[in-house]
Amino acid sequence: MSLLFSPVTVGAVEVRNRAWVSPMCQYSCEQLDGVPGQWHLEHLASFARGGAGLVMTEAAAVVPEGRISPQDAGIWDDEQGEAWAVIAERIRAHGAVPAIQLAHAGRKASTYRPWSGRGSVPQGEGGWQTVSAGADAFGRFAPPRALGADEVAQLPERFAEGARRAAAAGFDAIEVHAAHGYLLHQFLSPLTNHRDDEWGPDADGLRVELLRRVVAAVREAAPDAALMVRLSASDWVEGGIDTRLTIEHVRAAADAGADWFDLSSGGLDPRQEIPLGPGYQVHFARDVRAATGLPVNAVGLIDEPSHAEQLLAEGDADAVMLARAWLRNPHWALAAEAALDGEPDASVWPPQYTRARQA
Repeated sequence: MSLLFSPVTVGAVEVRNRAWVSPMCQYSCEQLDGVPGQWHLEHLASFARGGAGLVMTEAAAVVPEGRISPQDAGIWDDEQGEAWAVIAERIRAHGAVPAIQLAHAGRKASTYRPWSGRGSVPQGEGGWQTVSAGADAFGRFAPPRALGADEVAQLPERFAEGARRAAAAGFDAIEVHAAHGYLLHQFLSPLTNHRDDEWGPDADGLRVELLRRVVAAVREAAPDAALMVRLSASDWVEGGIDTRLTIEHVRAAADAGADWFDLSSGGLDPRQEIPLGPGYQVHFARDVRAATGLPVNAVGLIDEPSHAEQLLAEGDADAVMLARAWLRNPHWALAAEAALDGEPDASVWPPQYTRARQA
């Protein structure tokens, strides 16, 4: 058996293989109520049927103003939780672990979805006032309002409420989104957090208090769930987050109860210069894994089964997450398993599909 199709444990949750689905925004809650619908069900279930080990939803906002766009999904009310429950059950029925990402977009919220426009949606057209660690805008987006200290203190409970709904809906894994320039990342980075209260830098120059409290609150709210954290391991801008800071962020989150780390990068500053290429973010996972001994997954233009297998064989990561590759082929894992393994893996292949396997 290949490493890619060997089982792995996340917290107390066993996953059938290490080919996972990254969270991918669909911007498809057409009623603007954050309730996932038929599109989300078909989209996510297809990856589970296609052999993925873990299928993660798109970012689910923990408060309405945390949505990236008005069409984003949410987890701030019970109607959304009930809709997610149908989706989680279908993912599990196909043998994959259902996972959900909890998020707040901060100053990058209230934007048009990609095919509807660019930039911030005006408040008169259904947008809203965004919030952040400070009042600096992201590029040409509308400027945010800096959150008061008391408002920041309420955020962990908002994430905890989302986690309780997620667990009740049947999600076995929960990811805290602290990457890609969204709110928790805005509090972590020296480029965006210049606060002089308890939510700013500590004596060691770290800005981890909000992350620590959010992770701890989610852990308490969903004690049986596998708890993952997605981090941007580099801002790709001088003076921003780098691997050294990321290692400290990982340690703080692990101390607060996180089981697993999802290492991505960028998204905070329009000045970023990212050298795109196959596996361009893998070294972040490798460095964090080596420094902490904690389990991580790698992301970033990992398309070929042989490449994914190589990353695992060389100890760069404990699993891989793919995104666009799944969109191009929802049965990516079936093709990968056939390419890597001699005999069909019954945990991956639906019996209805085995006659299509080509070794």
